[in-house]
Amino acid sequence: MILTVTLNVALDVTYLVHGVDWNGVNRVRAVHRRAGGKGVNVARVLAALGHEVITTGVAGGPTGDAVLADLALAGIAAAFTPIAAESRTTLVVSDPEIDPAVPASHRTAGGNALFNEPGPVVTAEEIARFLSHYRGLLAQADAVVMSGSLPRGVRADFYAVLTAMAADHGVPAIVDADGASLRHAVTGRPTIVKPNADELARAVLPGIPAGSAQPPPGVPQPPPGAAEAAVLRDAGAESVVVSLGADGLLAVTPQGSWRARVPYALAGNPTGAGDALVAGLALGLVEGMPWPERLRRATALGAAAVAAPVAGDFDLGVYDALHPAITITPFP
Repeated sequence: MILTVTLNVALDVTYLVHGVDWNGVNRVRAVHRRAGGKGVNVARVLAALGHEVITTGVAGGPTGDAVLADLALAGIAAAFTPIAAESRTTLVVSDPEIDPAVPASHRTAGGNALFNEPGPVVTAEEIARFLSHYRGLLAQADAVVMSGSLPRGVRADFYAVLTAMAADHGVPAIVDADGASLRHAVTGRPTIVKPNADELARAVLPGIPAGSAQPPPGVPQPPPGAAEAAVLRDAGAESVVVSLGADGLLAVTPQGSWRARVPYALAGNPTGAGDALVAGLALGLVEGMPWPERLRRATALGAAAVAAPVAGDFDLGVYDALHPAITITPFP
C-alpha cells in the first residue's frame, strides 16, 4: 500500500472557459468540482493504475466534508484527521483556445490560471492527533508520498518530521514541496524529493553553493539544474528528480543521473502533471524498478496528465503512445 499525505487538502474547482475576457462576463463551458490537493491527485493516479492507496491529512468544515464525500464516491480510501477550521477551495480557470468573439484587447491567448486559498489554521492539538494517526498508517505502508503546501499553524519542518517517522518504520518517503518546507524536508533524509525547476531554484538559496567546478575538457556539461539537485542530495535527499514541464525531467540518484525527454509538447491543463509524475515515481520505488524505466513511466504519466482536463486524471491513450517514445539519456 502507498500512503499519500495532503495536509492542505482542497476542493478543486476547474472552469473551462474558451477565450477569457478579464474585463467582461465569461460563459463557463464546463465545471469540474472534486477533491484535490497534490497528495490526493497522486492517490487518484495510483488508484487508476490499480495500486492500493490510502490518502490522509487534515480536513474540516463543509468544504472538508465535500472533499471526503468525493473521495468516497471515487472509491479512494481516505483516513483524514478532523479539524475545526474550514478546508480550502482552489480555482483553476483553463482557457485552451482563443475565442474570436472576445475583443483582442480583452481576451487571453489561452492558458491556465490557478487561484489557491491559503488554507485553514491547524491547532497544536490537531497536529498531535494527526501525528498519532499517521504513525498507525505507516505500519501498513510500503511507501509514503507527502505533497503540497502546509496549512497555517504547521511548522515549516513538518515534512522532515514525517519523513523521519517513516524512516523509523522502514518506509521510504517521497516529498514534493516548495520553499522552506522543501529545504527542511531534506534534513529528514527522504528517499526522493521532486521539485520543479522553479522550486529547485528557490530551495538552493543565495549563499548555498551550487557547485562551481567545471568538468574537464571534452567531458559533457551536465544539464541546467543538475548542480542544484546535487546540493539537495548533499543536504540529505537520497535522490532528486526535477520536473521540467514540456522538457521532461532530470534525475540525480546514487545509481546515476539521467535526463528524460518527451518527443513533443502537449497542449492542455498542466495542473496535476507533477502529481502524476510523482505517482509514477512511487510505483517504481515500491516495485524496485530500475531508474531509467522508472523515469520513463513517470515522464509519460506526467505528459498524459496534461492531456486530461482535470488534475488527478491522465489520458491512457496518450500515455500508451508516449511511453515507448520517451528518451532517457545518462549524464555525468
